[in-house]
Amino acid sequence: MRRKMVKSVISIALVAIAGLFLVEGCGSENVANGNVAVSEAVVVDEAVPMSSQVKDGQDYFTKGVYASYAADLENPEKTYFYVFEGDGQGRVEDGEAATGMYFLYDQKENGTVEFTFGNDDPITDTLTVKSNENGVVTGAFEDTIDLVFEPVEGADPYTFDAVNYVRVQRGEELVYTSANGWSVRYDPEVFAVNEGGSVTSFVYLGESAGTNMITVTYTADSNAEDAIKALGEPYGDSAAYSEAPFLGDESVTGYWVITPADTEGSGYYMNAVARDYMEGALVFEITGHVSGDDGIDMTVSDYISGILDSVEFVNY
Repeated sequence: MRRKMVKSVISIALVAIAGLFLVEGCGSENVANGNVAVSEAVVVDEAVPMSSQVKDGQDYFTKGVYASYAADLENPEKTYFYVFEGDGQGRVEDGEAATGMYFLYDQKENGTVEFTFGNDDPITDTLTVKSNENGVVTGAFEDTIDLVFEPVEGADPYTFDAVNYVRVQRGEELVYTSANGWSVRYDPEVFAVNEGGSVTSFVYLGESAGTNMITVTYTADSNAEDAIKALGEPYGDSAAYSEAPFLGDESVTGYWVITPADTEGSGYYMNAVARDYMEGALVFEITGHVSGDDGIDMTVSDYISGILDSVEFVNY
């Protein structure tokens, strides 16, 4: 049975945006992805030729990503995208609102493209193409304004993530979204992200005494309290356990373990926090090394804390 997702801190649910619907017709609903990869794509910034002849039977959209905006805008902020995966299917994504929806499309021989948006309650809308030149398509859905569909060069439709694409353009942090329903923000120049099954790690790339990282693990084989005790067991009496709100969420109990840094060796330490989650446990384990240089250690700590402070959830 499909799990129903409800917004907790930020909604990345697959929902429609009513405001965009009014501007762009049914094509204003889109899907937010959790891909880490962000294509170094650029939107082709050319004037749109409005007089190009539309040819019957031609395919206006090819496999790829198209930025969409109102044709009468002089300097549009390109945050809304149609992602054509080929074989008559694709998705629309809003990089600003982090929402979206799946669609099917059929390019007709009469200068129109029929879109069917959504799965549960699909809506069909027809785009009438008015011009098509150099891959830039202009047209309008029924009873709406003229829209431009501009190719995003180099974008892979299978890995494209509108949220992260927009963030890159603005010089902002990226968002990592797990299939298990949690997300964090991170700077790709400061952290390397590694994925493997139910484990994701964020490895610090800056100057430090040794490896500093956050490892996030979901397990269905344990609850949060037991998972934390298992992590602290090798440290014996030096491990300190406590209960407190999970990463600032007063409504969720967090189980914590803190171990002191090795002051006579490498400076290694381990801290962790876990919460009960999806009939199992979600564990954020911080492992690092203290260098003794306050400037270096505080910088590492600030970046680690930044990721932990940005944790958000979609509850299942």
